[in-house]
This record gives sequence, structure tokens and C-alpha cells, in this order.
Amino acid sequence: MAPAELSIYFFAQLAIIIAAARTVGWAARKWLGQPQVVGEMIAGVILGPSLFGLFFPEIQQALFPKDSRTLLFVLAQLGVGLYMFLVGLQFRGDEFRANVKSAASVSIAGMAAPFAIAVLITPLLLSNGGLFTAGVSQFQATLFMGAAIAITAFPMLARIIHERGLSETRLGTLSLSAGAIDDAAAWTVLAIVLASLGAGPLVAIKAIVGGGLFALFILFAGPRLLAPLGRIAEREGKVSQSLLGVTLILFAAAALGMDWAGLHAVFGGFLLGTVMPRGVFATELRRVLEPVTVVMLLPIFFTFSGLNTQMSLLADPSMFLLAGGILVASIAAKGVACWGAARLTGQDNPTAMAIGALMNARGLMELIIINIGLQRGIITPALFSILVLMAIVTTLMASPLFELVYGRKARAEGALGELGADQDAPTVETKPASA
Repeated sequence: MAPAELSIYFFAQLAIIIAAARTVGWAARKWLGQPQVVGEMIAGVILGPSLFGLFFPEIQQALFPKDSRTLLFVLAQLGVGLYMFLVGLQFRGDEFRANVKSAASVSIAGMAAPFAIAVLITPLLLSNGGLFTAGVSQFQATLFMGAAIAITAFPMLARIIHERGLSETRLGTLSLSAGAIDDAAAWTVLAIVLASLGAGPLVAIKAIVGGGLFALFILFAGPRLLAPLGRIAEREGKVSQSLLGVTLILFAAAALGMDWAGLHAVFGGFLLGTVMPRGVFATELRRVLEPVTVVMLLPIFFTFSGLNTQMSLLADPSMFLLAGGILVASIAAKGVACWGAARLTGQDNPTAMAIGALMNARGLMELIIINIGLQRGIITPALFSILVLMAIVTTLMASPLFELVYGRKARAEGALGELGADQDAPTVETKPASA
């Protein structure tokens, strides 16, 4: 496709993506009580072959030809990476350190239980036939299923926490911490599977050693190295274009490091955000970057994933029943395990249940993993569709289940702390207006 033609397709696609994301997101909030992010995920699936392509295949293919999707892929990675960088800017290290025991326990439980379920169900899946490709061993299939069941919708979890105003609370920090550890481990397991299938041991070495060292460097050296940026912003009272440019270069480098390691760009963005200076620097960065990231770039990520989702493959009754069994087992494994771990580490029951509800959502992080599995010849389109259903259902469950088990508690605490919140409100509200 010629550059001029690609440009025409891109701007047409961008207009459709933004319109669909805002419209379906609004409808999800108004009629379903779901956060904007869930509506955007649904919009991505609607624009793909599962709905739009099912009823209007020629129009859908004309609007989203395969040759035009490379640019969407790149912008999708930029969008989700920047969003996780913004989430990291709100991450409270003091809360993480205070809850590190709970975060590690929730993460370990959220990995161990799904892998135990994978050990039990993988022989059944292999015996069923047509779900894994011929060259995949039981060990490889078990590892892949464990990673797929254990994955958490990290960007989705972050967006739900953000929209509920819980980014700086103990619940938000604990959930994000556990989700980050959980997903990093799942990506590492996936890298091991890819290495065992012929990608070479370098894939696993880079994921475990390279990714780990890179993360340690950011977390331990980052605060000291980046402190001058905060001092400049405090002195000038703003984030200048030069500071913004330096920040975006650092973001690209962090995303590149994690992508190179075989994990995912989102972890590089998130880790960098956690060590960025707070105060004026963080506040102004959010003011500048958040609108474009949330309104334009992030919906591209959801749409690109939706373009690779084909739900019509679940029409076969036996496949649908199998999907139901995997769904129930996955929810029981991850949600109950994370709830139990949170309770054992001292969290009250509403908080523990909220953590279980949030960690159980798999969303489009799972779609990324299973797309890799499909492209690398690990799973077939049938198992791919089953896992897509699991991703969508568990994500749709997250918000109403969270509201059911934690909403009243949060509103009660918010009412009790209203006076203290009001004291901080003028700073939050008047800062953008004065900038």
C-alpha cells in the first residue's frame, strides 16, 4: 500500500475508532454501569470481524484492510504504553512498601492456582483434539494454559482503578502491584514456552535476566537520576517542551527495553512512571499527556485487538460447553485464590473480595498472549476463541462485581473523609485551569 493511500485509510480509521469508542463507552457507563474502558473494549470487538465484519464483511474489510494494520499496531503499543506510564505517575511507592507482603502473596496465589487448574485441564484439552497444534507437548501446553488463565488485564485494571478514583488508595496500589508482578511472571512463562518451541534459549534468558535487570535498574537508580527533572519543573512551575521531550525519550527507551526483553512495552512505561518525580512535574505531565492518550491512542489498542478476534468459532455447542467449563474453572482459580491470599495477609473482607474481582479480569492482555500463541502455532483458532470468551466475560464481570463487594464500603469511607478530601480539592481542580 502506497504511503498516500495508507494515510487516507489511517485518518478514516482513526475517526471511526474514536467515534465508536466514545459512543460505546458512553452507552456502557449509562446503561450497563460499566467503566468507559469496558465500553472501549467492546467497541474494538464490534469493529472487528465478530460483529461489523459478520454483517457487513465487505465494508469492514474495505475500512480495515490487512495492509493498513501495521500502523494501527504501532500506535496501539504507543497508546497502552503511555497510559501505563500515566498510571505509574500516580503509583504510591509508600503504599506499595507498606503492602508488599500482601502484593506478593496475592500475586503468587494468582499464579499458583491457575497453573494448578492448567495441570488438571490440559490433558483433557489435548485429548479433545483440535485445540493445540500437533507439535505442542503436554508440558508446553500446560505452561501456555497456565499463563493464559493467570494473566491479569493490567491496563484494564489500571483504568478501572483510575476511573473509580482509587489510584492512590491502598486497594489501588495493592491491586496494581500484584497485577504487575502477576503479568510479568505470565509473560516470562510465555517466553519460556516460545523458547522451547524453537525460538531459542535467548528468548527465555532475555525475559528472565534482561527484563529483571532492566526493571531493577529503573526502580533503584531511576529516582536519583530523574530527580533533576522534578527540580527544574518546580523551579519553572511547569513542564516545558524540553522537559516533555526528555520524558518522552525516556519513555521510549523504557518501553524498548521491556519489549526487547520479551515482556511488553507496558511494563517499561509503568515502571518509569513509578520513579518519576512527583509534585509539579507529575501533575503537569498528566495534564499534557492524558487527554490525547485516553481519547485517541488507547482506543486504537482496543480496536487492533478486536480486529484479531473472531467469536463465530464458538457456534459449535461442544466448543461452547468446553468454553463454559474453562471459564468457571478459571474464575474459581484466580478470583478465589487472590481473595484468600489478601485475607491471609490482613486485608478486610470487602478489600480482599475487591482485589479478587479486579485480579480476575483478563481483558486484552490475554488477547495479546493468545494472539501470540495463535501466530506461533501453539493453539488453534478454536482454543483461541474459547480464551477470547474467557477474556471478555471475566472483564465484564470485574466492574459490577467490584461495585457489589466494595462500592458501599468505598462510598462510606469517602463520606467520612469528605472534609479531608475537600481540603485537597482546590489544588486538583484549579491547577489545570491556571496552566
